[in-house]
Amino acid sequence: DEIPTVVGIFSAFGLVFSVSLFAWICCQRKSSKSNKTPPYKFVHVLKGVDIYPENLNSKKKFGADDKSEAKNKSAMPKNSLHLDLEKRDLNGNFPKATPKIQSSPDLENLSPEHFAERKKDSVSPDSLKSITSLSSEDKQDKLGTLFFSLEYNFEKKAFVVNIKEARGLPAMDEQSMTSDPYIKMTILPEKKHKVKTRVLRKTLDPVFDETFTFYGIPYSQIQDLTLHFMILSFDRFSRDDVIGEVLIPLAGFELSEGRLLMDREIIKRNVRKSSGRGELLISLCYQSTTNTLTVVVLKARHLPKSDVSGLSDPYVKVNLYHAKKRISKKKTHVKKCTPNAVFNELFVFDIPCEGLDDISIEFLVLDSDRGSRNEVIGRLTLGSSAEGTSGEHWKEICEYPRRQIAKWHMLCDG
Repeated sequence: DEIPTVVGIFSAFGLVFSVSLFAWICCQRKSSKSNKTPPYKFVHVLKGVDIYPENLNSKKKFGADDKSEAKNKSAMPKNSLHLDLEKRDLNGNFPKATPKIQSSPDLENLSPEHFAERKKDSVSPDSLKSITSLSSEDKQDKLGTLFFSLEYNFEKKAFVVNIKEARGLPAMDEQSMTSDPYIKMTILPEKKHKVKTRVLRKTLDPVFDETFTFYGIPYSQIQDLTLHFMILSFDRFSRDDVIGEVLIPLAGFELSEGRLLMDREIIKRNVRKSSGRGELLISLCYQSTTNTLTVVVLKARHLPKSDVSGLSDPYVKVNLYHAKKRISKKKTHVKKCTPNAVFNELFVFDIPCEGLDDISIEFLVLDSDRGSRNEVIGRLTLGSSAEGTSGEHWKEICEYPRRQIAKWHMLCDG
């Protein structure tokens, strides 16, 4: 009887020891995982393909530093992210502080004054003076400053652009008096490489610190390129607001000596003034027997440049409205790099009522842009209430059903 009792006692002690050991191992793993915070830094590796950090969770979409954060940085992991959300104001902004550049170890201790010392003639004395001493009237006209760095990796034959931060952006949301900024960057003139940063919520001093690496660009071609930065504010319910732009011709920059730190004043977007938004050739035919409307998008000509990057990549979106409610939509294929596009695409719409009195049709000519929302180049609306050639065209298809009638129409501002 004593042997089973002894065996039972040892078994109980062994079970308690095993459970305790398992619990201790689990606690150690949990604590080690909690200390490993993913780095708040993304390296975009592009070779003709656009890669964007769209999968960030909401906790990583704020970009600002705090003075208390700078004191605690030494005790934190180097690539960790620490945001004191309790110190934001009512608009969700953090107190303004000098952001810390984190692109590489040798840049961590740089202050904003070092930009002027390291830029190598990238900023004129007049621009430096305007940055440091601005009157109250000048500050109202200023759209902020963009900070970035350029580098060329000779081993990988790659051009590297690091978008660091922007300061002093204007508030695009009048209610919250803040913005949700992000940046689109394009390498001109070929317009092949298009990238964009993540959106930073409710801040006028966004810290992006995102690196974009472009492979396959020989160093001899760097002098012929131009960087185009477009600074925008995200709008969930309508088209994103354009804050401004920065254009950097790379001619004269010596990237062989190492990384160049630069800053540029953000200027108002250069909208090209043209005599019009172009023209669109449309053919319409109303079938009264089947109560259908046949629409043929034939051609577009004299389309303006959508931006400074060169020719547009146009396509046409067709919307059918009944009593001001959209009931159907179609779109053509995209035509690459041309101001005079030939579409020749036919669409047939079923009309939900007898006659065309309550029917109108809208044509939107857009510029296809993989990097962001497509920009509207021009707009055309045909219907009974339309004026000019649009109204005449609509009147003709109503008076002559079963006849295909084509006309050129001037596009209006989108």
